[in-house]
Amino acid sequence: MSITRDAVLTALKTVTDPISDTDIVAAGLVKALTVGEDGAVRFVMEVPASQADAYQTVKAAAETALAQAGVATAQVLLTAHSTPAPPPDLKPQRASTPSGPQKVAGIDHIIAIASGKGGVGKSTLSANLACALTAEGRRVGLLDADVYGPSQPRMLGVSGRPASPDGKTILPMRNFGVTMMSIGLMTNDDQATVWRGPMLMGALQQMMTQVQWGALDVLIVDLPPGTGDVQMTLAQKFHVDGAVVVSTPQDVALLDARKGIDMFNQLGTPILGMIENMSTHICSNCGHEEHVFGHGGVAAEAKKIGVPLLAEIPLHLDIRLAADGGAPIVVSKPESPQAAAFRAVAKELIALGKA
Repeated sequence: MSITRDAVLTALKTVTDPISDTDIVAAGLVKALTVGEDGAVRFVMEVPASQADAYQTVKAAAETALAQAGVATAQVLLTAHSTPAPPPDLKPQRASTPSGPQKVAGIDHIIAIASGKGGVGKSTLSANLACALTAEGRRVGLLDADVYGPSQPRMLGVSGRPASPDGKTILPMRNFGVTMMSIGLMTNDDQATVWRGPMLMGALQQMMTQVQWGALDVLIVDLPPGTGDVQMTLAQKFHVDGAVVVSTPQDVALLDARKGIDMFNQLGTPILGMIENMSTHICSNCGHEEHVFGHGGVAAEAKKIGVPLLAEIPLHLDIRLAADGGAPIVVSKPESPQAAAFRAVAKELIALGKA
């Protein structure tokens, strides 16, 4: 019989919080608790930043209590929150230069795939680019850092839960030659990730440093849209070779893309190039070409800021069907013109020495 949520909470109530002198459940330390159908238990312990080291012992005690209650697999994510801060100064300020970005052992290059707004096809590009680089003979990893909307498990046809042989190291999943990790593998498909900034930052750092990536030529990081905590943490904590900014041609998308570019400029992350997605549509019946969202806006923006236009990806039904079917079009239809567009991006990044 699989363990119940009530049984898990009962086991965790035997672990004492050293600050409040109550159990960790009553103290409100247990966040985002999930009990999978396979009996795997996962939750977040959010603790004061000044006591993060001391709570490693509490984390270990929680894992022991769960094991004694019959839990086969327990994954406890320890994150730290800061003390309440005064209201922020909302006047625009230049970000300070990030200090001390570190390289991740075994990974030669890190490329961030970013967009100013959602819905422009950034994740589809990330999945196809990872497969295209693999087809070019590169050892590729893909980190789905879009915590609120993880889609890479679906796009790469990956299911199941990552294993953790020692409770610390996470073993990533693999398909089509791509090594992949995603928060989506640790939650149910219809379960929302309700996390604040410190929890997002802690999760990203753990996925970067505690996942057993192995030796990679390049790690593709599929970022969430916008200019938030995940982007800042990645750029400030890790050595990122550069960012690829994805946008659709219309002015509204370009407005947000410019903000994303400015963010990377402030953080000192090079822009490797821009990609215009959904650039054109060719009718499958009559062959008529139509620019549904406009055309050329991304090319003009790339020229303006002095970076390459890496590709103009068409709006095509096969790309969407392949992604929904769990086999990117680079894999499912490698000889198609649509796959060739993604392969061209991979070759360009290799030529730039970034992959």
